[in-house]
Amino acid sequence: MTHQSIALFCGSARGNNPDYAADAVTFGRLMVEKEMTLYYGGGSIGIMGVVADAMMEQGGTVIGVAPDFFKMGPVLADNITEMIYVKTMSERKQLLEKRADAFVIFPGGYGTMDEFFEIITDAQLGLHKKPIVVYNPNGYYDHLSALLDHFMEEGFLRAFHKDLVYFVNTVEDIFQALEQYENKNSESWLSKIKH
Repeated sequence: MTHQSIALFCGSARGNNPDYAADAVTFGRLMVEKEMTLYYGGGSIGIMGVVADAMMEQGGTVIGVAPDFFKMGPVLADNITEMIYVKTMSERKQLLEKRADAFVIFPGGYGTMDEFFEIITDAQLGLHKKPIVVYNPNGYYDHLSALLDHFMEEGFLRAFHKDLVYFVNTVEDIFQALEQYENKNSESWLSKIKH
């Protein structure tokens, strides 16, 4: 399946390992090569800023979605294709989910995990069937993967719901995973929650 856009969830910091920023540049350049649009939080800082800058330098299309209260600070990008303002963080997530064809998670912290768990929960509930790919450089998200295994082993997560998210270890594998993604959510599960 061909995807024309990706919503990126990632850190507003660059992290301690320079590989994170280097990988962000590679990801941004590959997005432009593949003529894909980036939707993201609109920041000029951290990993998100690195990806946006890399894409803009190559003539890519970058659309930020930011809550109004960020207008007061210096964190928003002023060089991207378009900035969409919303009232709340919740509205931001809802718009990113609606607009993007797929979701990619790079290293990040609380905000990134908030976005990840909302998007995966909506997939679990059948609200979308879009690909979700977690980029796991140097084992950054090994503990997250293990946590999902623990949820499943303890009976709080079905195997077909764990399979709604793909973990990959290279930037190139992100795009391969998007193409190969298969939503294995159960129709019987979905019918139970919708009636």
